[in-house]
Amino acid sequence: MTRKIKSIGIAVLASALWLALPVSGQAQQNENPFELNKKASELQAVGKHAEAIPYARRALEIEEDRSGPNHPNVAILLSKLAYLYSILGRYSDAEPLYKRSLAIQENALGPDHPDVAQSLNNLASLYHTQGRYLDAEPLYQRSLVIRENAFGPDHPDVATSLNNLAELYRDQGRYADAEPLYQRSLVIRGSARCRPRNTYKPRTVSQVILCISRGSTCRFSSLEIVSAARQYAS
Repeated sequence: MTRKIKSIGIAVLASALWLALPVSGQAQQNENPFELNKKASELQAVGKHAEAIPYARRALEIEEDRSGPNHPNVAILLSKLAYLYSILGRYSDAEPLYKRSLAIQENALGPDHPDVAQSLNNLASLYHTQGRYLDAEPLYQRSLVIRENAFGPDHPDVATSLNNLAELYRDQGRYADAEPLYQRSLVIRGSARCRPRNTYKPRTVSQVILCISRGSTCRFSSLEIVSAARQYAS
């Protein structure tokens, strides 16, 4: 809710609509948005995304009523609910929530805040998933610029933005554009070093990235990274 309901008739109707939502008695009784959001996160963690939505939605409603529709806390809860929708393929439900979250962050924190970069990335990822590459690209690019300016060129969040943009280019077959972004992302992520646990050696950029993200299962040099990137682009 964006403002408190003053009319008794409207209040009764709103209560009736809320009771009609598929939420358990426990969720209806718990009016603490933190606890509701925690419950949504617990359900999300075990893959129960549809069951998490009523908790996330109610947490958002309460926080809007408590803090106002443009509070940064509301932006966080909007993104949480949008993510749940996106996981279920409900992209048309997720998009306006991500957009609203982004607008709140920009107005509350300024256009160059790192939290804005995350909101940009969230919306870009939604577009990317749908194959809306032209919509996703400028958002990924802006997220990258914000993170570089906020954290410097060698921060892990910069590596994430570089990788996201590289993945977008890869999915379009733009390998020449993707290659330098992959290379730079990998160099930032610890000069592409990890402790050897077996003899596996990555052969493509995607395998290199997977190797790092799965917890240091290989060791490879910058030269091998460049070689893998070139193989990937060929």
